[in-house]
Amino acid sequence: MTSFRSLSVAILKGLVRDRTALFFTFLFPLMFLVVFGLIFSSGGASKTKIAVAGDGPVVTALGDTGVLELLRTDAASARRQVDDGDVPAAVLVDGDDVRVFYAASDQVKGQTVVGVVASVVDRANVAATGQPPRFTLDVASVEDASLKPIQYLTPGILSWAVSISGVIGAALTLVSWRRKQVLRRIRLAPVSPFTVLSSRLLISVGTALAQGVLFVGIASTKPFGLVLSGQWWLAIPLLMLGSVAFFSIGMFVGSFSKTEEAANGVANIIVMPMAFLSGSFFPLDDAPGWLKAVSAVFPLRHMNDGMLDVLVRGKGIEALLVPASVLIGFTLVMSFLAVRLFRWEE
Repeated sequence: MTSFRSLSVAILKGLVRDRTALFFTFLFPLMFLVVFGLIFSSGGASKTKIAVAGDGPVVTALGDTGVLELLRTDAASARRQVDDGDVPAAVLVDGDDVRVFYAASDQVKGQTVVGVVASVVDRANVAATGQPPRFTLDVASVEDASLKPIQYLTPGILSWAVSISGVIGAALTLVSWRRKQVLRRIRLAPVSPFTVLSSRLLISVGTALAQGVLFVGIASTKPFGLVLSGQWWLAIPLLMLGSVAFFSIGMFVGSFSKTEEAANGVANIIVMPMAFLSGSFFPLDDAPGWLKAVSAVFPLRHMNDGMLDVLVRGKGIEALLVPASVLIGFTLVMSFLAVRLFRWEE
């Protein structure tokens, strides 16, 4: 127990004193969360800007819809703004004549504007007749399962940060210890390899938990507005399992890499494509089927899904079944391969 505690303290001190490691473990992924969180903080709430020339009840009703931002101008300027691609559509009102021009290059926004204007004009026509409408329309908003950008970004970037510290940190540690003859001295010392490995693993798990507290704490502040579900604490075992899984991948990389540069290169080849293909930075809902199938191979994809379910979607412990099984499976396979390839000396 004494040797385990001493090794753990020594490894922790080494991590704290290594400013480069601290930067890539905490600050580097945190920069992505802050930048993306601020960029997409108003996602889904922006109005479509259109140019409007003229005045009257139709223009007033368009402003009251809440989905359009009206840029008042004259008719020639309104049409020119559409031609130049500055706005997706322009509405020209001349007495009872309402004309709409929309950009052919932006069919979605253009047709949306056409639909809104047509609805407003139809209501104005019905009101002008003085007759009550024959058909009624009942509209109600409901809380759906869609997510704000910060709700998606926080679990994804947090999982990516855990994979960075797990894979790269473990790989570089193992190679460095081998090149500096630390492994050789440990082999000759009265300390079991299990004690050395478990003390390094303890620091990796503690680092993952610290990353979780830091990332979720910052994302929950007012500028970002992350709201946690009531089952958020289920993310703790997932963080621990993910840390162990990525640690085993790092041990596998470090077992055959001869230099720190080689280990860093191989680890980045694994981590960066895995992060993009696992949806750490953007949803994969609209991705092609083959890409979704490829992403299911990576443990980071399942950790992302599990973190998303328990942190913000409010799902229970059943949501951890698949992610936990995949992470445990990766841990066993990669640990087996790491043991087979492990070398005490260069």
